[in-house]
Amino acid sequence: MSRLLTVENVSSGYGLTPVLRGVSMHVDTGEVVAVVGANGVGKSTLLRTITGLVHPTGGDITFDGVHITGLPAHRIVSHGLAMVPEGGRLFTFMTVMENLELGAFNPTSREDTQQSLHEVMELFPILRERRAQRAGSLSGGERQMCAIARALMSRPRMLMLDEPSLGLSPVMLEKVFDLIRMVVASRDVTVLLIEQNVADALEMANRAYVIEHGVIAKTGPGAEMLHDPDIQRAYMGL
Repeated sequence: MSRLLTVENVSSGYGLTPVLRGVSMHVDTGEVVAVVGANGVGKSTLLRTITGLVHPTGGDITFDGVHITGLPAHRIVSHGLAMVPEGGRLFTFMTVMENLELGAFNPTSREDTQQSLHEVMELFPILRERRAQRAGSLSGGERQMCAIARALMSRPRMLMLDEPSLGLSPVMLEKVFDLIRMVVASRDVTVLLIEQNVADALEMANRAYVIEHGVIAKTGPGAEMLHDPDIQRAYMGL
């Protein structure tokens, strides 16, 4: 597999408050990579730094051989990265269809809007039924599906998901994880997954990283880390 994303010695934070300290990691084409850890350790900040929403104070980020460090977010999307933020962040006053169409805003994906709509409706049939509804009227699980579908409208090479299970019932949580697996299998999309539901994340992941206090504390194959006694004690209550 070829290297798609490389994060080298990256530090970032908010104002004078440092969050990430010298983080290095990578994602290869076709992988599902999970980043797990407790609340407030820097998981979401890592995604926001990769996507240009937070500017790093040190280090370098490369995507498909292109240095994207410090680029504005809209230019990073055009390189083939898309993020589903925590909670989905849909435009609740707009319809499902309008939200989806906004996902194809960049020039590289706009010309394929109709094809992309057809593809995401096939993946998420409930969105076809709900296409004229305001996004604010959707259930929590339906909102998460719509947010993932909107990100896929940009036809990304890498999909980054920030806490997709947040606020979902156990039944809907499992359904959303099944849909993520379906997206990986059917769309040939590389996935970087930030998740507090450690067991499900590690079960899905080819590889995983554990962040503690803004640094990478442990890394390895997802299946091995799922059975790591330290991780089980710290994050699974076992």
